[in-house]
Amino acid sequence: MSKPFKGVVNVDVRESVPDWGPYTQPIAPEGSPNVLYIVLDDVGYSAMEPFGGFIETPNINRIADRGLTFTNFHTTALCSPTRSCLMTGRNHTTNGMATITEAASGFPSSNGHIPFECGTIAEVLGERGWNTYAVGKWHLTPEDEMNLASRKNQWPLGRGFERFYGFLGAETNQWYPDLVYDNHPVEQPSAPEDGYHLTTDLTDKAIEFVTDAKTTRPTSPSSCTSAPAPPMHRTTPRRNGSRNTGASSTWATRPIASSCSSVRRRSGSSRSMPSSRRSTRTRRR
Repeated sequence: MSKPFKGVVNVDVRESVPDWGPYTQPIAPEGSPNVLYIVLDDVGYSAMEPFGGFIETPNINRIADRGLTFTNFHTTALCSPTRSCLMTGRNHTTNGMATITEAASGFPSSNGHIPFECGTIAEVLGERGWNTYAVGKWHLTPEDEMNLASRKNQWPLGRGFERFYGFLGAETNQWYPDLVYDNHPVEQPSAPEDGYHLTTDLTDKAIEFVTDAKTTRPTSPSSCTSAPAPPMHRTTPRRNGSRNTGASSTWATRPIASSCSSVRRRSGSSRSMPSSRRSTRTRRR
């Protein structure tokens, strides 16, 4: 429903009052935080250092020390279902994502199409004045829309993101990736022989997106879904230029409280969390 006109219309324009209210861009409240989603794909919940694992992550530790710990997370154990939950705060079956998009069956809860009543975090924040960007792995586009002749309702720009740079499917080569820029495929900017790697490319684009917005509106908050990809099984590109499409893990989004049942603030050096079926937080000395 459109907003009512609050100006005044008279025969004489000098006695008329315009109203631009319905058409002005939303502006986030002063002091609104930036939002960054990061998720490590295909890694166990307790594999990383903040949750008692052996993978040292000093930067993530600093984030965890200053923030909140979400407990009792209900994992879906697959890429697309997990992403849909983190993006919308809804159960994966409500999102039509009972499985990954490539295995969608067309049956209820498993059709691979996120209903628009399940709004994404980008759609919510964008309407309230945030700039919204996504880089890296998406894996939320159903296969019937994975082409340039289709409608792009389930592409990142169709689900609330203003800019996107990455790949739509489950995996890609990190030296010869299948890149999509906004709503169209593009070639990679350089070759592996010239130092190209997908992770660096994604990082540069994320910085570019934020810088473009800050140039015009320095105080505008941003929301970024970041997905720099870890190494694939093959550690060097093929010399003959052919593509290696082996398994690839990628970064995606940082969860919000809607996917969790309780929240505990960390204080000092305390690392304790409720036991039962939750991970125990420890500090390696």
